[in-house]
Amino acid sequence: MADDYRTLQITKADGVATVQLSNAPINLLDETLMGEIRRFLDRVRSDPGVRVIIFESRDPDFFLAHVDMTLGTRPEAVAELTAFASEALNPFQAFAEALRAQPQVTIVKLKGLARGGGAEFVAAADMAFAAEQTAGLAQCEALMGIIPGGGATQYLPARMTRGRALEVVLGAALFDARTAERYGWINRALPTDTLDAFVDTLARNIAALPSEIVAAAKAAIGQADHAAGFLRETAGWAGLAFRPDTADLMAAQLRSGAQTREGERDLEGLLRQVQG
Repeated sequence: MADDYRTLQITKADGVATVQLSNAPINLLDETLMGEIRRFLDRVRSDPGVRVIIFESRDPDFFLAHVDMTLGTRPEAVAELTAFASEALNPFQAFAEALRAQPQVTIVKLKGLARGGGAEFVAAADMAFAAEQTAGLAQCEALMGIIPGGGATQYLPARMTRGRALEVVLGAALFDARTAERYGWINRALPTDTLDAFVDTLARNIAALPSEIVAAAKAAIGQADHAAGFLRETAGWAGLAFRPDTADLMAAQLRSGAQTREGERDLEGLLRQVQG
């Protein structure tokens, strides 16, 4: 594997590529991390030596925090992300859909927190397994004055009931791994000390299968076409994201500690305090 990444560390063995996310201090989904993940996915798309991709974090506390809240104030970053967009998809949807369309089997090993776009990344992967004691998932965008804009409004109803999806999006609370499993957000919640072995065994068992079986299974177990839903999501998200009130709210939340390690440990509490 090429090693010219700043935010990714990649190893490859027995048909399995393991991608460790490392974007200090909290694995923020900024233009660099999103761009490097896209570049990695493109590079391995046609690699016969990679049949399974595991995504994990080098940071035990944070898997992927959320999309960088300062993007709207940095035109150069917005321009960089616009390269991912199309008439049908905004940049954040295009990022998640690149993962969903990957020919290899994609597995998230979740030990820390995944919020916002990070939680959407988890939902876009083929499978996700989480540590019972330490993992957490949240779509907290409502507390930032917006709705999810990277696919959650479409991915979540495909995994759980509409009522539960509305609870996730509008309740904007942090879900523990066991509840996320019960709702269908992830495959399984596992004891932390067994998670690595379980995921590694599953990945290697899949990678040992003939490639045509893996391809046939992914094609046969189809995925929903969210094209119309993505347009509705973009309209709803964009109608909120570019209001002056939203920019002011996010700026106040950043001043109060959002996107710092301490503030992100109880981000929902911080956001609610500033919002109130």
